[in-house]
Amino acid sequence: MGSPPRQEEQKPLALRLAKEARQARGGPEFSSRSVSSSSSLTEAPMRPPEWQGLLQRAEWLVQDGQLPEALRLYRLASGHPRPLRAEQLGELVDCLARSLRGKGGWATAPGAATPTPGQEWEVFGCRKCQGFLYEPVSLLCGHTFCKKCLEKERGQAAAGATEVVPAAGCGLCPEGESAQPRLRVNVILSNLLGKWFPGQVKASRLRHEGNLLYKEKNLQAALQKYNEAVRLAPNDHLLYSNRSQINSTLQCCEEALDDAEMACRLQPYWVKGHLRKGQALVNLGKTEEALHEFLFCLALDDGNKTAKSEAQRLLLNLFSRILGNAQENLPDILQLLSCHSRLKGNLLNSVGFGGIGHSLQNLLQANMEQEKYFILHEDQKASDCNSLGKSIPVAESRKRSSNENRHASSATEPAVRISEKCQLLKRKHCSEEAPNTDPPRKIVKRDASDEKGTGAGNCGLSEFVDPSDLECSLCMRLFYEPVTTPCGHTFCLKCLERCLDHNPKCPLCKEGLLECLAKRKHCKTVLMEDLIAKYLPEEFTERRKVHEEEIAELSNLNNNVPIFVCTMAYPTVPCPLHIFEPCYRLMIRRCMETGTKQFGMCIGDPLKGFADYGCILEIRNVEFFADGRSVVDSIGKRRFRVLQHGQRDGYNTADIEYIEDEMVQGTEYSGLIVLHNSVYDQAYKWFESLKPALKSRILSHFGPIPAKESDPQSNANGPAWCWWTLAVLPLESRAQLPFLAMTSLKDRLNSIRRILAFMSRARSR
Repeated sequence: MGSPPRQEEQKPLALRLAKEARQARGGPEFSSRSVSSSSSLTEAPMRPPEWQGLLQRAEWLVQDGQLPEALRLYRLASGHPRPLRAEQLGELVDCLARSLRGKGGWATAPGAATPTPGQEWEVFGCRKCQGFLYEPVSLLCGHTFCKKCLEKERGQAAAGATEVVPAAGCGLCPEGESAQPRLRVNVILSNLLGKWFPGQVKASRLRHEGNLLYKEKNLQAALQKYNEAVRLAPNDHLLYSNRSQINSTLQCCEEALDDAEMACRLQPYWVKGHLRKGQALVNLGKTEEALHEFLFCLALDDGNKTAKSEAQRLLLNLFSRILGNAQENLPDILQLLSCHSRLKGNLLNSVGFGGIGHSLQNLLQANMEQEKYFILHEDQKASDCNSLGKSIPVAESRKRSSNENRHASSATEPAVRISEKCQLLKRKHCSEEAPNTDPPRKIVKRDASDEKGTGAGNCGLSEFVDPSDLECSLCMRLFYEPVTTPCGHTFCLKCLERCLDHNPKCPLCKEGLLECLAKRKHCKTVLMEDLIAKYLPEEFTERRKVHEEEIAELSNLNNNVPIFVCTMAYPTVPCPLHIFEPCYRLMIRRCMETGTKQFGMCIGDPLKGFADYGCILEIRNVEFFADGRSVVDSIGKRRFRVLQHGQRDGYNTADIEYIEDEMVQGTEYSGLIVLHNSVYDQAYKWFESLKPALKSRILSHFGPIPAKESDPQSNANGPAWCWWTLAVLPLESRAQLPFLAMTSLKDRLNSIRRILAFMSRARSR
């Protein structure tokens, strides 16, 4: 009947497409034997090399962006006895997803969700489940997640492990940065969420209870939990998404689609919501609309394996549905498909494999319409209800209209929620356009229980935020750089560090915090800091101003200079230190934080506490140990004289003035040069005469003797070799101290010469 014409029609078509593929990619052209009359495309199976070549050329055309030609080749492949497999359509699916992603800048990171206007708890979302934080746990890296989410990941990671239980990971930080074996709830944050969002907290608890029931196959009880949760938190997209999954399992396909659509409206860029919608559409037999959702999922997250496999399967079904009904010829098939209720447009206008091409074109067009909706959603967050309704994609609006026809007697619950939400957006839009003539905001304490169980969800959260709820229990001030310990308590960073200097235990619960000492780099709790900056901007600005004033005061190297009372130090001479006392831990840390990296070194004095002369040391490196101790590599910089003794936070301070050598000229300078060269030679000769063991110890601690300067007055502190010689000479500290006070290089050189002469005479005896 129609078989011979179809064969004759396909042979030149395959040759032409093969030639186009070769020209596009430079590949070998089909030979005429590929479509010879003795081996037609419909009467005999294609040999493996020819079959692979046909699919390869189709992939080339897809990569080259020639979708209509590629679709014709895929159609030819579908018409052969050897079936086309879903995994062979991966390149086509990727190309369609890339085309969607490239049409606008709305694609976000995998799994990302854009908060909805009016969703007050948006800052309290978990980046793992994309829902409201429930039992928040703040990791050492500073990021906060639901405790259940971290426990779930730990359980999955430990599924194949038998010896070591893996630590809870962050996923937002580099590997190893956020490992934390203990999972303790952030006490302050948990209390604040319970105070501000009691309804949302209860809804989250019901969600987890429903999840447990779902795992136990108690679907009706799980559905009841989610119904109650949705009534408490009608704007929580995660509740609708999970309830959609339960309804799908219960074969309530229409209800599952309603919930999935609501989740997509609340979070337009959330991959999981569109995945749920696509699965619900598949259950309803709406192939094209489901394919549209899965492609959109891949446009948002190209690594989503579930969406890709579903899209490949649906594309294969779409090919098979058109070709499976082929009884006579191609025009009859197209005529049949043009009347199909789910294929839009006149397919007879397409050439060759126009049904699939036009159907996919409609899918792309639907995605463009949804893209416009998303852009409108971002640009007009406070638009009115009518404009929001017009922005809903065509497929969703058609679905909702059919639901309204079926349930004309009563409005559904999601529709009521949308209406209330639109009115809220209207009021918000009007308030933003009105001139700001209100007086400055005042903190008003309210009882969250008075808000009908919803807490801050019904009004601005700023009205609920009390600065006293965000005060550090150590300094009794607003948190600055808040840090949460593994035991769940939060303190200012500086307050916690000072406590750990004295005792490696939590100041509140006394639980050991050795891991914090070992980590050394305490990361700020991001959520707590964002919360303070957003809802207490004035208090946060004032607190930061006080901190900056304190840092500026600590950075002053003339007044209240920190003094380390220990040993003798000289300019240009290295001075390694072992720090273990709490007061000096604080002092060294402050020197590093201010950026000066400098402090004074003096020897002790029985009456004044420390001597009147000393040397400024500069920190070159600090090596910390797990127990809080550290080794500081420092070097002398400048001499100073103490003007006033003082103390700060347990360590000594001083107001100082710096000392410099007096400069000489003329004949005095000539005599100074002669004296300088003579004493240097004497010092070098003395050092060379020492025993090898003693020389080795001196070299390992102080390094080699510095070279002789051509101009001894080039440095305000004098030649470096002079201070090196004084440091290695076996003198008591009290005998060395006067050299720091000397401002005459000549006197210093003469004193060194006398000491070296005495040492030489003593050795000769």
